[in-house]
Amino acid sequence: MLALERRQHIIEIIGKDRKVHVPALSQLFSVTEETIRRDLEKLENEGHLTRTYGGAILNQHTNEDLPFPARTSINHEIKQAIAQKAASLIKDGDTIMLDASTTCLELMHSIINKKSLTIITNSVKITHDFIDSNFTIISTGGVLRAHSLALTGPAAHNTLQNYFVDMAIISCKGLSLNKGVMESNEPEGQLKKSMIEQAEKVILLADHTKFNQTAFIKLFDFDRITYVVTDEVPDNEWLDFFATHDIQVIY
Repeated sequence: MLALERRQHIIEIIGKDRKVHVPALSQLFSVTEETIRRDLEKLENEGHLTRTYGGAILNQHTNEDLPFPARTSINHEIKQAIAQKAASLIKDGDTIMLDASTTCLELMHSIINKKSLTIITNSVKITHDFIDSNFTIISTGGVLRAHSLALTGPAAHNTLQNYFVDMAIISCKGLSLNKGVMESNEPEGQLKKSMIEQAEKVILLADHTKFNQTAFIKLFDFDRITYVVTDEVPDNEWLDFFATHDIQVIY
């Protein structure tokens, strides 16, 4: 098979599965892993995908609001790594607001051994999956967005306004030096805004693919963020920007 044909086949695979792994592609095409890495590098340069540790993920439009099951499978290992880093910021007895993101779901698994936590969330998935945990879990209630398993609307906002917490932990769709922190849909974006207003500290979970991305909805400016937890060292421009805004970066 010619290299061009192989790369076209890789595009077809990642279009269907939204991610690929180097060892699996190497075995599929009977070529070395180094050959596959060169293929992925070329396809990344052409804008088809984003390379990750051990493979690549499909480039998706930052305004695209993917269903929850699809988001769960994308960058799963990266989300786990970010969750483990973020868990170090949480102490026994903390009160926390969590959004309905898949990264916050991973965070719940990473803090399962913490004690006396109170979790306030608009995530149906978190509420269901951790019903037997030792945490106090408060659901916001509200209107269910079945697409993302998130509760939104006036009832959810009213619940959040009844509580003041140690930290709000949220994810986002994109980070822009000029435009701020951004999200793809307004109902959940508004809930995240309400969460940060009720929190002493704000922890933003954002993998490296979110940097320098613009999405549909502006959430807030960087002056509300206390920590950014990511998977790779941001470039010097971002590091200088975070230092200027007194934001601690964990990677």
